[in-house]
Amino acid sequence: MRRFLVAGNWKMNTVRQSAVSLAAELSAVASTEEAGVEVLVCPPYPYLLPVGEALGGSAVRLGGQDVYFESPGAFTGEVAVEMLRDVGCQYVLIGHSERRAILGETDVVINRKVRAAIAGGLTVVLCVGEQLSERQGGQTEAVLDRQMEGAFAGISDSEALGIVIAYEPVWAIGTGVTASPEQAESAHEHLRKWLSRRYNPDFSEKTRILYGGSVKPDNALSLLGQPNVDGALVGGASLKSSTFVPIIEAARKLSG
Repeated sequence: MRRFLVAGNWKMNTVRQSAVSLAAELSAVASTEEAGVEVLVCPPYPYLLPVGEALGGSAVRLGGQDVYFESPGAFTGEVAVEMLRDVGCQYVLIGHSERRAILGETDVVINRKVRAAIAGGLTVVLCVGEQLSERQGGQTEAVLDRQMEGAFAGISDSEALGIVIAYEPVWAIGTGVTASPEQAESAHEHLRKWLSRRYNPDFSEKTRILYGGSVKPDNALSLLGQPNVDGALVGGASLKSSTFVPIIEAARKLSG
């Protein structure tokens, strides 16, 4: 059975005090390593160090929300893989829909980031997903195929072991609308079949595919209970322990 990963993407939220307080609360909830569930938080860059300190000694992993593909140098405003590793990050989000849509990240740029992160020893949470107009136009699978082909270009099967997929239907992010468990499962199954064709069935079965799209305490159990859903990439609900912890508990219940 694939180990659940419940990841919190704090986006451009929190200040130092609230970030550290939230990290401390999560540290208490996930104080020791669990066989069935892994917990990850991705705070804003300025709070990686204090959040990492607040998580110290717990089983909660630390991740960056993005990374640049070049080595340290004259790239004002960017953050290198080495820097994330240096402050204790084990994971990094790449290709989030907001970076694709708002900041114009292309599949080529995302591929360069994925390759740099893997080479630098970070586990990548690769985000893919379709816009509402694309879903309504019956293009969901074509969009997912294009994004996956772009992101995985030139990546060997051994390198791809360092990638977790996060399916995030853009129409269900921050809108209060959630993909039904059946819609999520359909997209996840398609992604797993893509991995099987690109690499092999054994590799596909080992790869974790998270669902990210308005995951909340009241829908976590039904979403995580789908055969091809291996966890959640949680946005707004990850900003409070009162809403994030029940999602972790749902994964624990299913893994028990």
